[in-house]
Amino acid sequence: MTTSADSVAGARAAGQRLPDFFIVGQSKSGTTALYEILREHPQIYMPIVKEPVFMASDHHSGLWSTVPTRPRTLADYLALFDDAGSEQQAGEASSVYLWSREAAANIAALQPAARIIAIFREPASFLRSLHLQMLQNHVEVVKDFEKALELESARRVGKRIPRRCPWPQALLYSERIRYVEQLCRYRAMFRPENVLVLIYDDFRADNERTVRQVLRFLQVDDTVPLRVWEANPTVRLRSKQLDELIHGASVGRGPVMNGVKAGIKAVTSRRLRHSVLRRRGALVYGEPRPPDEQLMLELRRRFKGEVKAFGEYTGRDLVKLWGYDNVTPS
Repeated sequence: MTTSADSVAGARAAGQRLPDFFIVGQSKSGTTALYEILREHPQIYMPIVKEPVFMASDHHSGLWSTVPTRPRTLADYLALFDDAGSEQQAGEASSVYLWSREAAANIAALQPAARIIAIFREPASFLRSLHLQMLQNHVEVVKDFEKALELESARRVGKRIPRRCPWPQALLYSERIRYVEQLCRYRAMFRPENVLVLIYDDFRADNERTVRQVLRFLQVDDTVPLRVWEANPTVRLRSKQLDELIHGASVGRGPVMNGVKAGIKAVTSRRLRHSVLRRRGALVYGEPRPPDEQLMLELRRRFKGEVKAFGEYTGRDLVKLWGYDNVTPS
């Protein structure tokens, strides 16, 4: 973590509010929807900033490049919780914490009694959705999912990285399918009763039931009315060129775009500019195409061993739930 044990002790001594719980992932598995639901609960406080990612110190370089306003010091991070009430459970959601090799230890150093909520998704569908998300976030440029996976070996040694990619680590897609290892890191740092493992299929099948399970885990009122959310649905990038043009205009990247952006501001109203940017989703993104079933089958063969091991580790028949029972491992 980008801070010392002394600064953590100093924060505690000063009575600084610390987070009580963490939604640690996985990406594209309902973490945003869960965050949005929980932050409406009167006994829960979650900052308006989702994905502060401060505890994932091994990913700071890339993550700070993608969103420069993320907190970079312990003081800035803890300031996110300043408005939490004394009777509220304070928490945050950063999906990279599950993948990070350092987040679990960093969280334990800050808050040894933290409650951890981890969400896992069937590997093949997860990676497909993740690839589409990386395209949307301007981390990936290769639209073909199979080709992006084939490039992992080269990218692991620093080759074939997109020129403007802010977070090269995120392009190593299959490295995220180490579910047993990821969960072990948290179970090694926290008491068993402080780690809640959720399966994305359960969340999708019965949103409300899963959320009420989370509320009981956090020891808050689980009878309050809830709104059902589906945040960050998987989408397909219609036009890479149009997306880059609109994104460049919105962030003003590069000297040419800085000049264009200044010119646009000079002749248009703020309301008009925001209206155009809000329509970016409709112009650039669409419903995802059906997956390549042969590729999905190959991925399931590749990851069946991990699914079987993770099911045994968690006491859940994930081979059957995720449809791997008729898949022959590669």
